[in-house]
Amino acid sequence: MSDWIAGACFLAGATLALLAGVGVLRMPDVFTRMQASTKASTLGLAFLLVGLTIVQPDLAIVMRAGIIGVFMMLTSAVAAHVIARAAAMTGAPLWEGTKVDERPAGTEDT
Repeated sequence: MSDWIAGACFLAGATLALLAGVGVLRMPDVFTRMQASTKASTLGLAFLLVGLTIVQPDLAIVMRAGIIGVFMMLTSAVAAHVIARAAAMTGAPLWEGTKVDERPAGTEDT
């Protein structure tokens, strides 16, 4: 039974990682690309790590997987914030379908 659950976790993680890659290629602007890459890949990695801990329940592997998960959760959030701030401050163009521009004054497209 645990092999089925681990397999489902691996499949879900791989699917979310694939969707993150496709989202980076298909999204129209830097802000939506950033969202696709951080959200889907972080959740995909979480599923892969859960699957790993189910397959290999050794304490050392579980601890390493937990540390990797915490590190990725923290660094991807910080990296996404820094990328979004840099893009907003340099006046990166928004997608035409964007309804509200909440960037700081003076950074609008010219």
